[in-house]
Amino acid sequence: MTAFDRVWLDAHLCTMTGDGLGVIEDGAIAAKDGRIAWVGRRADLPSAALVTTRCGGAWVLPGLVDCHTHIVFAGNRAPEFEMRLNGASYEEIAKAGGGILSTVRATRDATEHELVAAALPRLHALLAEGVTTIEVKSGYGLDLATEARMLRVARRLGAARHVAVATTCLAAHAVPPEYAGRRADFARVVADEIIPAIAAEGLADAVDVFTDTAIGFTADETSWVFEAARQAGLPVKLHADQLRDDGGAALAARHGALSADHIEYAGAEGIAAMARAGTVGVLLPGAFYFIRETHRPDIAAMRAAGLRMALATDLNPGSSPALSLLLMLNMGCTLFRLTVAEALRGITVNAAAALGMADRGVLAPGLRCDLSLFDVSRPAELCYWIGRNPCRGRVVAGEDA
Repeated sequence: MTAFDRVWLDAHLCTMTGDGLGVIEDGAIAAKDGRIAWVGRRADLPSAALVTTRCGGAWVLPGLVDCHTHIVFAGNRAPEFEMRLNGASYEEIAKAGGGILSTVRATRDATEHELVAAALPRLHALLAEGVTTIEVKSGYGLDLATEARMLRVARRLGAARHVAVATTCLAAHAVPPEYAGRRADFARVVADEIIPAIAAEGLADAVDVFTDTAIGFTADETSWVFEAARQAGLPVKLHADQLRDDGGAALAARHGALSADHIEYAGAEGIAAMARAGTVGVLLPGAFYFIRETHRPDIAAMRAAGLRMALATDLNPGSSPALSLLLMLNMGCTLFRLTVAEALRGITVNAAAALGMADRGVLAPGLRCDLSLFDVSRPAELCYWIGRNPCRGRVVAGEDA
């Protein structure tokens, strides 16, 4: 008989095995050394454990994964939000000091301690809803010193709180003011200087680029950065096709990207290329809602191609000040017409795949014992309620968090 460290009983499970929710009613989960050792019906549980936790009929999901955030930044953009509501144009806001460069200025001026203090309340809001793994991007420094500081802060967040943090270097997020009119020169700096330095310090787990022919970086410039990432042994991700079809989805596929994110305007061919390449499509309904976008992602094409779809908050000060991953479930279903199974897989197994983390996102033996427990009568309630948080607890690597 196998001895377990801990067993959870009196629970219903969404294991995320197969193509659906993998429901096991009246189930049990056993853990050993921080990993799932057994999962199945309670009646079939093969052994007792040192610690038994009764879940009171709660639904247990794999620990939730928020696979796209910009949680580390200074200041906020509420003033320009108010300006937009009062009729100001993007140009007027920029002339008044708003836009992404306002966040860059504030973040450059902030100390590491100040950035940690600002990020922790945002992190707490996500953890309270059951998040056990979070991706944190840089991208509000646009210089080596500040990009590195942001990524160190992200590492500190993981150490300070019971949560796994995946860090992504997004130095190619925008063109800094000192490189105005010299976008290609800055892309070279990112590729030749920033990425190698960040990698040498071990601060990033991946590299991202905002690709857009009007306000981001071109395909060629993106390729320079991705080549630097490859040489550093880092996987890549892409902000793609958010405002127009720039071929970002196909570009992500060509580079074997872990994910292409936003993809509201991605066409069927690009979507099919992503599916063939194993690239995950990360949907960000918070940004879609906040900037009042009207062009919905082609979910039908994604289903037809068999594309794995993830959901994330895109928590950031400019286009998605969203502190709730559960709200993204409702938005994904109502705005993008995802099914309950698609939405819940989007914040578990597919979100983990978007980070290249094959050791979580599913309740199966051998994987990390990351759990999120919810007081709901059925899984659909997690997508149904607006503003309710039914999370009753988190488990990270087999320990209560």
